[in-house]
Amino acid sequence: MTPEHLHGYMSGFGNGFETEALPGALPVGRNSPQRCAYGLYAEQLSGSPFTAPRASNERSWLYRIRPTVCHFGDFRAADIGLWRTAPCLEVDVPIAPMRWGALPLPETPQTFVQGVYTVTTAGDAGSQSGMGAHVYLVTRSMVDEYFYNADGELLCVPQSGALRLATEFGRIDVAPGEIAVIPRGVKLRVELIDGPARGYLCENYGGAFTLPERGPIGANCLANPRDFLTPHAAYEDRDTPSTMYVKWGGRLWMADIGHSPLDVVAWHGNYAPYKYDLRRYSAVGPVLFDHADPSIFTVLTSPSDTPGTANIDFVIFPDRWTVAEDTFRPPWYHMNVMSEFMGLIYGQYDAKPHGFVPGGFSLHNMMLPHGPDVDAFEHASTVALQPKKLEGTMAFMFETRFPQRVTAFAAGSPALQREYAHYGRALRKHFTPHQR
Repeated sequence: MTPEHLHGYMSGFGNGFETEALPGALPVGRNSPQRCAYGLYAEQLSGSPFTAPRASNERSWLYRIRPTVCHFGDFRAADIGLWRTAPCLEVDVPIAPMRWGALPLPETPQTFVQGVYTVTTAGDAGSQSGMGAHVYLVTRSMVDEYFYNADGELLCVPQSGALRLATEFGRIDVAPGEIAVIPRGVKLRVELIDGPARGYLCENYGGAFTLPERGPIGANCLANPRDFLTPHAAYEDRDTPSTMYVKWGGRLWMADIGHSPLDVVAWHGNYAPYKYDLRRYSAVGPVLFDHADPSIFTVLTSPSDTPGTANIDFVIFPDRWTVAEDTFRPPWYHMNVMSEFMGLIYGQYDAKPHGFVPGGFSLHNMMLPHGPDVDAFEHASTVALQPKKLEGTMAFMFETRFPQRVTAFAAGSPALQREYAHYGRALRKHFTPHQR
């Protein structure tokens, strides 16, 4: 094992990193020398085609005790539980807004791999487009168990309880208020830190998450590259019977191996896991009047082949000042070509003060109407507009250009708030044609 002081982070986003757990483990001036230091193997992990343009070319060189081919045995099908992959047309549900309460943690032990519950899927994982929106419920650490996802990149959004993500690149601890991104193909072991954990998971089948363009905002604000943290190298040299799980083609596979695959002693490149503290997001907004589009709250985006149209946008609604005058300040009533999966990490969401609870989630699908409930509308329409700071709140949205298909599990869950589809009916008619 590496010394404890090597368990740290490097800051930056999308830059090339290099880190070694033993001095001289990184080759100088070449990627694949004839003989690596310490008897290591050189292996490249590519997150993009070899011929991708330099700006979007993603790869890292790993210098490891054994190459990945040594971590493979005779794979057999494993039970994937309630984890689903697009396209997934299990059930038809009437078109309407949908909302769920928080899913309770199970009493039985289950690891991260066993504890993923899919709510929606969108697009087609085989064509590398779209996403899956999941909730994870973890009550047991993985022990001598390892996993990687070949179908997509994983964006982990903890809501209750912290996770330790022991990856082949190093260790990442992530707690509520933070996020972690695990690129496609990166091996990891998920451990609990302070008891059972619940959170949200976005499985990105398309282009890797990156920072959005700021446009007229310029060089500052929103998410700043320096606040994204990548782990230092930390390796395990453990020969013990273990299990490797791989999600590939929408199915889960498992094999017996005789050692830990988290054996990377050094690495360099720009394809690596990272974490980010959402409370460091520098929000912007209108300072005179009107309500800006929610795109100003985009933390990360997965680009598509259509300019200006994201495969996925990861958007947050954090602490911020609202100062606009003569303006309806909550999100306005709208229909959108994008479809929106929302979750609440903590606090209260201003457009839905009741019923949308931490750990809960909602779905407002493409070209279906949504907006504030009656209490939020009546309050926002009559309150004296003074500068106000929204504090102690953190909601988020996985937004995609694809329609999101609800799974059979989500449609039949006791957490589904079936009356939510009718919340718009409580809005009263205020029209007075003879009185302005």
